[in-house]
Amino acid sequence: MDGIVPLYKERGMTSSDCVFKVRRILHMKKVGHSGTLDPNVDGVLPICIGQATKVVDQLVQSGKIYTGEITLGLSTTTEDLDGEIVDAIQLKEPFSTEKIKATLASFLGDSIQIPPMFSAVKVNGRRLYDYARAGDPVERPQRSITITQFDLDGEPQFDAETGRQTFRFIVGCSKGTYIRTLAVDFGRKLGLPAVMSDLTRLKSGGIQIGNCITLEQLAQKAAAGELADVLLPIDHVFEAYQKVALDDEQWAKVLNGVFLTLPEQTDEIVALTYQGHIKALYQVENAARHFYRPYKMYLQNQGTH
Repeated sequence: MDGIVPLYKERGMTSSDCVFKVRRILHMKKVGHSGTLDPNVDGVLPICIGQATKVVDQLVQSGKIYTGEITLGLSTTTEDLDGEIVDAIQLKEPFSTEKIKATLASFLGDSIQIPPMFSAVKVNGRRLYDYARAGDPVERPQRSITITQFDLDGEPQFDAETGRQTFRFIVGCSKGTYIRTLAVDFGRKLGLPAVMSDLTRLKSGGIQIGNCITLEQLAQKAAAGELADVLLPIDHVFEAYQKVALDDEQWAKVLNGVFLTLPEQTDEIVALTYQGHIKALYQVENAARHFYRPYKMYLQNQGTH
């Protein structure tokens, strides 16, 4: 039994909790997720089972889409509402919708982000949140990120009594982007504290939230022997890649890790298929000669069965 469970992670659970529960439901050990969601965040969490665990890295590479909320006038130790308040001010008047839209738009494109201290990023073998809890100093690594969409979702709200302004957003981003940190950086651009006050992942690994199932629904399908109805095939991971069907001679070369000339191809990375299933990813070595080298091998990939 191999494939991808399009899981909807509910709030109050860690991503590891979800993996543990899927293992118990399916009575399988080879189970892994493709991108951590914090306990206070819900949404799409693709779970790979069986041979699909071999394509977790490729699934993680895909971009993600989130919807959430930013609160202006407040900041915390964790950059979300779970942490202790470290700064708070009262806004005398709200920022205009135009100003918020323009500031959101300023994040589009490539940039460098420093992950929050309360995160699972490892430095010298220790998670950043371990350094934070122990009060140990550490230099956080910089990350290159790409923001493809950052839109205002609805009208901003201003509470004159608390002096805080909130607004909802939709953001499309590359892997490894911390939305909490985007919220903080948004406030920094306006010269005031800010915090991420809500977040839901709408899309990950090409899976939309509307196509996801809960753990309870997964258990019901498993009990009824209907897992095939909900499992996505391993080849789902490669839907965005140009496909090249191999003949027997080419397949023999791929088995031995031989470089290939693919005259019709111009993409940076292509997916090679044999007998209807993805077997490898090849990356361009010499674009002018259409010469490709092995990038990732999935020789046992047979789709869902």
